[in-house]
Formats: sequence, structure tokens, C-alpha cells
Amino acid sequence: MEFSVLTANPAKAEAGCIVVPILKGGELTPATAKLDDASERLIGQLIERGDFNAELGNTQLVPFAPGLNTDRLLLVGCGEQDKLTESRFRSALEAAMSALLKLPIDDAAIAFTDTDLGTSEVNWKARMIGEVANKALYRFDDFKTTKSEPPSLKHLTLLVSDPGEASAVEAGVKLGAAIGDGINLARQLGNLPGNVCTPRYLAEQATALGQHGNLSVTIHDEKALEEMGAGAILAVGKGSVEPPRLIVMEYKGAGDDEAPHVLIGKGITFDTGGISLKPGADMDEMKFDMCGAASVLGTMQTVLATQPKVNVIGIIAAAENMPGGRAIKPGDIITTLKGLTVEILNTDAEGRLVLCDALAYAERFKPASVVDIATLTGACVVALGAHAIGLFSNDDDMALDILEAGETAWDRAWHMPLWDEYQKQLDSHYADLANIGGRAAGAITAACYLSRFAEQYPWAHLDIAGVAWVGKKGATGRPVGLLSQYIFDREAEIASTAE
Repeated sequence: MEFSVLTANPAKAEAGCIVVPILKGGELTPATAKLDDASERLIGQLIERGDFNAELGNTQLVPFAPGLNTDRLLLVGCGEQDKLTESRFRSALEAAMSALLKLPIDDAAIAFTDTDLGTSEVNWKARMIGEVANKALYRFDDFKTTKSEPPSLKHLTLLVSDPGEASAVEAGVKLGAAIGDGINLARQLGNLPGNVCTPRYLAEQATALGQHGNLSVTIHDEKALEEMGAGAILAVGKGSVEPPRLIVMEYKGAGDDEAPHVLIGKGITFDTGGISLKPGADMDEMKFDMCGAASVLGTMQTVLATQPKVNVIGIIAAAENMPGGRAIKPGDIITTLKGLTVEILNTDAEGRLVLCDALAYAERFKPASVVDIATLTGACVVALGAHAIGLFSNDDDMALDILEAGETAWDRAWHMPLWDEYQKQLDSHYADLANIGGRAAGAITAACYLSRFAEQYPWAHLDIAGVAWVGKKGATGRPVGLLSQYIFDREAEIASTAE
């Protein structure tokens, strides 16, 4: 999608359709009011006669627009002004784009930037337009013989009432579009079946990403993993014919003296549970167990598109968890890259095993911060459902930074406890620690396990098991928005320190 900004009278905008927000029982926004005046109060009359109900998400196409340089108007309900939050603003945008993409037009204009959202800046509103628009374009029909018709819309103009806000809108929509593209990459990878998206396929995607930007990519194969002593990743992959991979992507946007921020993604490309076999129902959805890795790749794409002045390293720990003659068994003891020994009590707790070696590997970069992202526990789904990401951290300041990034990106997380009292649930009779801590507080003890391998740097763990996909509707691309904002905020910190 191409985006542009227009500060002239919106009545002069030449477009196949102009999208206008309508508040229930409220005044028209400045741009909508100008369109209303130029069209001899067409919009106002439709509202007054009750022909359009401005409940949130309602849309109505007006197939004629006298006095305007557009063939159509699309009215979009935003509900009551006093209830118009960032969440409801995004819902209205999603409804608008859904309706707009059904029209046989290649260009449109949207008058949403002067909607009153209280403290939200115009660049944030423009950013949401860019992100939602690009996300709406995504289709997954790769394996259907009959493909869906691609949307006709190719260009979207943002109508801006105040010329002084044009540059902020341009920057905001560009940023949002880049985030939307990163989200779509994560969705695409997550939606691919496990027989296509393997650890080697993820490595190929990282290598391809590195060919189009300032990104250095290193792929560690089985031999390299054995030489470095990454026993946990190797153990998880032993039962599969698909070999594991440790994928490292290095982006340099700042000087060598700036410590990097590391993102680590769980890349279990299919999870049967191993010898601790999962129930058959919905096991097909275990292709989504690599959505943490997908979010790292999506974020790195956004980073390449936006070129922030900060150093970022993306690490993906990729393996397939299968039962087989060589697979790890309950009761086995493995040695991790950090040197700690782990008693395997459940082979379905494999994500923390691949992650713990990646966390130990990250030490060599002397990072400023490390965030791991994983579809780790069903317990987090029970605790937080399908809305909030579970956040655990060994650094309260870092946790606050992530929470703030999630609020800005509208990709929100919730801070969970990581108290020492939970650590004893991981005690093992035979090894340094066990890989599970029992049914109680399962999401917390999983984070406690990871914390043992993240003692040398500020670290946060994002459990995305509840938000990474929505049943058969597919992958969501979360938390690319949160991670991208976290990186942008770190760039702002570096800039403020240099002043």
C-alpha cells in the first residue's frame, strides 16, 4: 500500500472513496464538516434522518457524493465521543478497512487524523492507520487451488486539517506501515504448515532478510551446536528428522560502543509434545509454536525498514519436537550451554529448553537487555486469556519499559510475579534443576526456569501462548508491535543521552 498526505480542503480530494468517521450524537470532525458543507449537508442529513447509525464499527457506503471530487463516501461509526478510546479507534479503523477493501477502487482517502482521542498525538493516529491498512491487505491462500481476488486498493491518502501536522502524519503512517508489514511477515510464517516451515526454512528466511538490508546473519547447524555445547537445543531436536538450528541476526544501527538489545524467539516449528505426547484434538495448531520466532523475524524486518539508530540482535532457537527412537525421555538428564544440568520430567516442556541455550548464547554480546518471546505455557492462556501477553522480568525498570511500549503500540502485556518463592518448585533430586515445576503457577515456574539462564543481563520473558494465534483464524503477528516500539524507545534513550 502506498500512502500520501493531503492538507488541502478534503472536498477537493480526488479519490474513489473518502472514509469519514461519525460520532454518535456528536459534532462532525473538522474534515468531515468540510465534506458535509461541500456536499450540501449530505452527511448531516443522513445522520439526522436516522439513515446511519454511528454505533462503533457500523459502516455505510454512499454511492454518490455531489459537490465532491470522489465517487463514494464511506461513513464509519465511532460510537460516543466520551467512550472513544485508542482500542475503539482501532476497531473503527479495522471496520473501515474491511469495507474499503471490498470496493472496486484503487485509491481512497481517509479523514481519521483529526478524531479527538484526548492525549493521543496525531502521529499515533496516522501510525495506526498505516498499520491497520497494511494488516487488512494480508491474505493466506498459498495452498488453495482457487486464490482469493487481491484487493484493488493500492493507494491511501490521509486527509489532514492542520497543515502544521503534515510532517508528523507522514512520519506516523510510514512507521505504522512498516510495523504492519512486519506483523504480516510474522503472520505468514506462523500460518505456514509444519511440513513447509521447518527449522531450516526459518534459517532460509533469516538469510533472505539479510540480503536486503543492514543485517548480518549466522546459522549454527547441528555440528556447530554440538561444538559449542548447546545440549538443550540438540536434545529437543533428537526425535525429529528435521535438524535444529540456532539463527543469529545482527543489525548495527549505532556505534560499536553501544551494547545491543537482543530479541530471542522460540522456534518450535511443530510440537507433538515428544514422548509426553499431546492429545490429538487441535494438535494441528501446534504449527503455531514457532510464533515467537516469527515475531523476531517480523520485528527485524520492521527494524530494517525504519533503520533505528540502535544495535539489535535477533536470535531464533529452532527445532521440531517429535517422538522417535532417539527422542529425549522423561527422566533423562541433559547438559545445557550454560553448563547447568536439567532433569527432563516432561518432554512437552521443550520451549524452555531451546530458549535456555539461546539465553546463554546471548551472554557473549554483553547485551543492554534481552527479551525472549515464546508460546510457552497453557497456564498463561488460563491466567490472561487471549488479550494480554504475560510479562516476567528480573528488572523492574525494564518491565516498565515493555509495559509502556505495549501501551503505545496497543499490543499490551501484563506484569506477572517472578518471586524467589516459586523457584523451589524446580528442585530436582538428580540434576541442578527440573524442566517443570508442577501444575501450580505453571507460567511462573516456566519463567523461573528461564531466569536461571538470564542472570548476567536485564531480561524479560513474554509468554504469548494466548495471543499468538486465534484458533483456525490463524496467526496474529503479535507482539511485533510491542517489540518494535521497545526498540524505537531504546533509540530515543540513546539520542537523549547523547544530547
